[in-house]
Amino acid sequence: MDLNKNNIKKILGIATFVILLYVGLQHLNIVIGALAFCFNLIFPFLLGAAIAFVINVPMRAIENRLFAKGKRNGATMMKLKRPISLMITLVIVIGIIMMVSLLVVPNIFSTIVSLGDYLPDFFSRMEGDYLRLVYRFPILKDYLNIDNLNWQSFFRNLYNFILNSGADMVRSTFNVAGSIFGGVIDFFLGFIFSIYILAQKEKLGQQVRKLLYAYLSEKAADRVVSIATLAEGTFSRFLSGQCLEAVILGLLFFIVMTIFRIPYALIISITISFTALIPIFGAFIGCLIGALLILIVNPITALVFIVIFIVLQQIEGNFIYPHVVGGSVGLPSMWVLVAVTIGGSTFGIAGMLIFIPMTSVLYTLLRSAMYRRLKLRDVSSAKYN
Repeated sequence: MDLNKNNIKKILGIATFVILLYVGLQHLNIVIGALAFCFNLIFPFLLGAAIAFVINVPMRAIENRLFAKGKRNGATMMKLKRPISLMITLVIVIGIIMMVSLLVVPNIFSTIVSLGDYLPDFFSRMEGDYLRLVYRFPILKDYLNIDNLNWQSFFRNLYNFILNSGADMVRSTFNVAGSIFGGVIDFFLGFIFSIYILAQKEKLGQQVRKLLYAYLSEKAADRVVSIATLAEGTFSRFLSGQCLEAVILGLLFFIVMTIFRIPYALIISITISFTALIPIFGAFIGCLIGALLILIVNPITALVFIVIFIVLQQIEGNFIYPHVVGGSVGLPSMWVLVAVTIGGSTFGIAGMLIFIPMTSVLYTLLRSAMYRRLKLRDVSSAKYN
């Protein structure tokens, strides 16, 4: 090898990387701790970027509707279009959050109170059903190894346990309160940061593009911009489609449950709306929570609710979802399932939501590269169709 200046730089770069990698592996705990510390520092800003991305979807729709290019808007209005659109969007978002809170929080308290009233009757029914079952099938008594279900004794033991572990519960309460307070501070900082991002997103985009074209080759910078544009469009379509579909599904459940006079219609409908944001499995999680709540009140009504869920789920899957979401992410169903499974097992609910559009972007890029290579190789379509 000719040891010119470029080759020497490459060798030094590789050697430096190998040394740093070796030292990092030898002190892996320190490296992980340092990365966690850095992540905690920048987390509010990452959260702000995520909030800005979410709020940008309705803000852009409002901006395009109110300040369309075809409309006669003066120079002053064009300068004010971003502040006005951002203000309208924030009012709508905060209004929705406050409305949901005012509706849900009292409903949660009333649900807890009503469950407290229904639980003793529910447990007594369970005890009666158990005794009748054991009377009809005596072998179950030996199999279950339960001589007598004494719920009063159970609650008395539970009460003593709570009293004895009071100190631990107080410590846990303070820890949870501290975590909630820290989360609220992070969210507040992220929300303020998101407003700054949205207020000058074009300027930030120009700065990022300048940085790319200054330090990368023009071809590489074009590629990065193209991939970023594809990712932004895919994530936006997926987010708007999932939110609209979840709202429609929640409204359907609320209307049908109200017609059939099923208890906890509001709280269950809102729960299903939120869980429906999780693709494939989300609505079933909401159904399970709703069925358990209704089961305590009336088991027959719980069965009716499950039947209603199956019917509405079929309507949603066959008619609503294809029209509202459709091919918004351009990903086959099999890969959607793979993305949800891997994302959920790796990063939980957030991973489920992120991995679908991310997998769609990778799928689109890989498909484009594949067809480009097939075209370059001049392979006949008859060989792979």
